Amino acid sequence: MNIVRLLILLAVLVVGLIIGALNSQPIIISLGFTQINSTTGVAIIIALLSGAIIGGGLVLASVVIPLYAKLRRAQKAAPAVVVAPPSSSTFDGR
Repeated sequence: MNIVRLLILLAVLVVGLIIGALNSQPIIISLGFTQINSTTGVAIIIALLSGAIIGGGLVLASVVIPLYAKLRRAQKAAPAVVVAPPSSSTFDGR
């Protein structure tokens, strides 16, 4: 599993380097109160990364955290299940 993660990481890194190399034109990003000098490749990669982080945060806040809370409430409400030790019967099911 670690090898698969490493290969995915390397593939994403190579794609990011290709995007950065192919889009090297300088741009100025105006935010109203300041300006940021960058290249189009860096701006594209930052936009994709920030979109993924914001999307993951929204999913975490709207789905995962409520499900964890619901699971915790269900576990507190459920009675404790006591597992009986296996009987020493010699009955083999025939």
